[in-house]
Amino acid sequence: MNLKHKFLSRFIITLLIVSLMVGSVAFADTLPYVTYNYDYWEDYVMTPAAYVPHSTISGQSLGLDGELGSIYDIYVDPDSKRIFLCDNTNNQIVVVNGYDFSLVTVIKEFYNTETGNTDTFNNPQGVYLSPKNELYVCDTDNGRFVKFKTLENGEYEYISHFDGSMIISDILADDYTFKPVKICVDSADRIYIINLNEFQGILQLEQNGVFNGYFGTITVSISLWQKFWKTISTKAQRAKSTMFIPTEYTGIDIDDNGFLFASYIDNNGQQAVMRINSKGGDVIRKGANQNVGGDIAGTQYSMNIYCGTSRIKDVVYCGSGMYSLLDTLRGRIFTYDREGNLLYIYGGQGSQDGTFQSASSIETLDNYRLVCDVKRNAVNVFSPTEYGTLINEAVACRYDGDESLAVDKWNQVLRLNENFEQAYIGIGKAYLNDGHYKKAMDYLELGMSKSYYSIAYKRYRNNVLKQNFNVIFGVVLVAIVGFIGFKIYKKRKNKSEY
Repeated sequence: MNLKHKFLSRFIITLLIVSLMVGSVAFADTLPYVTYNYDYWEDYVMTPAAYVPHSTISGQSLGLDGELGSIYDIYVDPDSKRIFLCDNTNNQIVVVNGYDFSLVTVIKEFYNTETGNTDTFNNPQGVYLSPKNELYVCDTDNGRFVKFKTLENGEYEYISHFDGSMIISDILADDYTFKPVKICVDSADRIYIINLNEFQGILQLEQNGVFNGYFGTITVSISLWQKFWKTISTKAQRAKSTMFIPTEYTGIDIDDNGFLFASYIDNNGQQAVMRINSKGGDVIRKGANQNVGGDIAGTQYSMNIYCGTSRIKDVVYCGSGMYSLLDTLRGRIFTYDREGNLLYIYGGQGSQDGTFQSASSIETLDNYRLVCDVKRNAVNVFSPTEYGTLINEAVACRYDGDESLAVDKWNQVLRLNENFEQAYIGIGKAYLNDGHYKKAMDYLELGMSKSYYSIAYKRYRNNVLKQNFNVIFGVVLVAIVGFIGFKIYKKRKNKSEY
């Protein structure tokens, strides 16, 4: 191919990319970001918007005397709909009414009953409300977490604090540095903590301070080439090489079955989240392309804006087996179903509502999604479109076992986006469960699902064999008898000729 043809080819490819981006933006009512997904071939495809900017929570909107500072963490109580913002700049917890996004209260100073003095936070970075309505705050630079009781009047009263010296353990060193940055508590009152610069895993503590061990330790694999190079390299070369240490956790959440979701900084672009069972094992399901790490690295055009490994900062459980990952590198939110299939992507980098300069944490408030931006000192609130609502409802129907309603929802999704492979797969799975194997095969083929198509095909084949067993058996029997008769006839004829 000569230079002229190469230039023409690149020009056409660039023109197609730009036209797709423009078409997507126009389709989404001039959103500040493009919305897309990945197909079976791992090429990006433009989609309708699943979530759009709804409103912004800021110091001005809350009527605070000063500006809202950098919000490093957010938690929403699903019962009271209260939103807890961990304002690390102003060393305070801001409590917001989730119904109208109005200010409820600010926890900045509190009376420490153990010291008899007024106490304050120092660089708080994590907040969580336990099933017992006890508020936990990671008071990071004070090397502790602080626990508050929820009063009937809606205020919060100091209960106690817990620092590194109170950990009961034969494993941790006496000079162990305790700087909690994320925290959550399960229904059994066990405490899970992401500690600053901790690479062994998530700390699991009992309420009495007993350290149960590290939870969900990440295993780092080394390639054969890296192992070989290590054996032949000199001591100086090995000292300069990258150390292969486990990556650090960035966010945690608990689902409705008690499993712990934990996100971490991924290095291979395939997995950046774990779903951890009670034994500490990862039971996450990765879907067809084995990717639960955000954007797929190395897509069809290496120069496009959808290419490259994401940097996952946080994870939130969204109900019905779904969860969302927050990419702080490009400001995008990736939502998956319980099987690890990517449902939709939204968000982006920028200064407009719906985009982020530095996304830090994500939470869910019913169907809304709340994302903190530490540089803009604000929380972006996203609401679902018809497209996003239908996908959420279809996934929820299947999760609850209502297959017929799930089919109806998926068909409505296809009305808005006829290229959405997961909708075809969803319908195919429903027909598969109902025993309509031929219909299941048709839809699973459209959804490019080899694994489920294979299951449907085997069941269809077995069903056909079962229904026509007598006919097939009769034909086989007649064929065998005919063959034996023919052999006998031929043998006798040969003898008569002699």
